[in-house]
Amino acid sequence: MGAKAVAEIGTGTGVSGIHLLHGMRPDGVLTTVDPEPEHQQFARQAFRASGFASNRARFIPGRALDVLPRLADVGYDLVFCDGDRLEFLDYLAESLRLLRPGGLVVFEGVFANGRTVDSGPQPTEVLRLRELLRAVRESQDLLPSLLPVGDGLLCAVKR
Repeated sequence: MGAKAVAEIGTGTGVSGIHLLHGMRPDGVLTTVDPEPEHQQFARQAFRASGFASNRARFIPGRALDVLPRLADVGYDLVFCDGDRLEFLDYLAESLRLLRPGGLVVFEGVFANGRTVDSGPQPTEVLRLRELLRAVRESQDLLPSLLPVGDGLLCAVKR
């Protein structure tokens, strides 16, 4: 993709971040947000072990919904969402503000182990994922694609 600026919601141990950094321009910067400082410490070590300079990643501790409003409007090429599934719909709203036209928003884990298509009673997390899928599908601002990779990737290009 050759992205210059990527926002990642949910740093985890840094595995996704490493793959994102590999797909970015050599001068690109990954901004990664996670409420758990130890996750960011693991990721920082993983990035360094993978050969990435420290200036390639910006680590911001905190809840995504507290941090995202402070990030620059239309300043990102890609937003990767792997945080709290209950907040995915809110991440979508923030992503639309953050992304430049032609930018990509990606949500990981949208199949919820097949429960998003199960017609039986489901927990709130699954109901929220269904709302997200509906909102992306119906949005005039997005061109979506649902990929059967892992536990489901929802990708959408901002028009």
